Formats: sequence, C-alpha cells, structure tokens
Amino acid sequence: MIVVSKCFTGECCRYDGRSKPDPEIAALVEAGEAVAVCPEQLGGLPTPRVPSELTGSGERVLIGLERAVTKDGRDVTREYVSGAYEALRLAKEAGCTRAVLKARSPSCGQGEIYDGSFSGRIVPGDGVTAALFKANGITVETR
Repeated sequence: MIVVSKCFTGECCRYDGRSKPDPEIAALVEAGEAVAVCPEQLGGLPTPRVPSELTGSGERVLIGLERAVTKDGRDVTREYVSGAYEALRLAKEAGCTRAVLKARSPSCGQGEIYDGSFSGRIVPGDGVTAALFKANGITVETR
C-alpha cells in the first residue's frame, strides 16, 4: 500500500481549488492499492484557500521552530501539523510504507519547497507531512 496526495486522483483539493490529475495514481487508488489524503484539508483548511508557505523546513515546523503562514499573513501552523498527523494515522492504518506526494507543496513537498517569501523561490527542504512521513519510516517521492 502507498499513500498519495489526493489532488493526484482528480479531487479538487489544492489551495487554488483545482487538482493535478495523475492517471497512474488515480488507478492505484481505484484498485485499492493506495490511499489518498489531503493533509491541508485533514487539518481543517478550506478549499480553495489562501496560498501558504513555510518559514523554514517541515521538520522545524513539526518541532515548533518554524511556522506555516498564508500569503496574507495568517499563521496556519496548527492546521498543517494537525493534518500531517492525521495523514500519518491514515497511512499507518492502511499499512503504507511508501508515499507519492505533490512536489513543492508546504505539506507534501520533498527535497524542495518554496522559501516562505511568496516570490516563487525554491529552497531545499521538505513539507510538513513529507517530513513526518520520513521520520516515521515512510519512503517519500514527489511528482
């Protein structure tokens, strides 16, 4: 079993109210071989929503040293952390050992994320959920 970003299934759950359909991933979910999650929705954020970025890495957000903030300055750290833990719970419940997540997302990005300035600048780092998955032995890749 793998855990995947729900936006890959065609579900309109991204911040902009859209999806990023990936037919291969959607087929895995439909076949019961993957479980789809949207950590931001699981944390209580609406769709659509104001874009968010991390002020640092997901690992630092999880331990309270950095924040998740919206473009208009609202702190949504609690929602990001809560959603990440709920996604982890669902992944563990399903027996997932691997994740395929949305690249560069403040929740799901792995290896590179936006820098928190809302300028489009990319920096090394992981999103909050990707960091939590990795810390709990789930292999993460992004698309």
